[in-house]
Amino acid sequence: MSEVRLNVQLNLFESTEALGLAAGKAGAAVIRDAIAARGRATIIVATGVSQYAVLDSLLQEDLPWDKVTAFHLDEYVGLPETHAASFRKYLKERFVSKVYLAEMHFIDGDSGDPDEVCRVLGARISQETVDVAFVGMGENAHLAFNDPPADFDTETPYIVVTLDEACRMQQVGEGWFPGLKDVPEQAISMSIREILRARVIINSCPEDRKAAAVRAVLEGPISPGCPASILRAHRDCRFYLDGASAAQLSYVGKM
Repeated sequence: MSEVRLNVQLNLFESTEALGLAAGKAGAAVIRDAIAARGRATIIVATGVSQYAVLDSLLQEDLPWDKVTAFHLDEYVGLPETHAASFRKYLKERFVSKVYLAEMHFIDGDSGDPDEVCRVLGARISQETVDVAFVGMGENAHLAFNDPPADFDTETPYIVVTLDEACRMQQVGEGWFPGLKDVPEQAISMSIREILRARVIINSCPEDRKAAAVRAVLEGPISPGCPASILRAHRDCRFYLDGASAAQLSYVGKM
């Protein structure tokens, strides 16, 4: 593993498994520190292929989960929880059912008014100091479901967004849906500014299909056209990459 300093902390690993193990351990350390300091911790949890090893690593940690409150990062509008691609289903099966959290705030995009869901969740998370946000990024450099051009200005914690075709095709490519027409066109997403409010951000991004996005995010301009590039403006954002996802970075060979 090597580490270099940009505007973020960059951690490189030989495998996705090693990446996930380190990211989970780093997040656990932040959680422990928060609980030691004020008796509780608040986290944001993400989903998708990039988070498999991270969540597995977190679950190996001996943490007082009953002192942890968690918030859901994003969810499709109109997709039932029984669907294989439901992020609520993912989190319940891979994380929530295996620990005893103080609170878990899911995004319900399937019942009721999405704008009202955003309002209620937004009011709740606004009461919290978020200690660590576990995130990934898309092949189009989306952050949560904030596709380009992302809204860098809204201070609303949760927003309804329209998914672009590149984002929807990624979901097909990962096997969550059989075809583009099956992917919902809208989602509820935590906003960019709300993600940046977390004290620590852990961005786990393995696989070669993310390599072009990683280079754009770390070496291109900070721009709404490259949503995850805004992470470079955060005071403590830590990127976890493997050899494949870091392959297009111009300085990797010099490390």
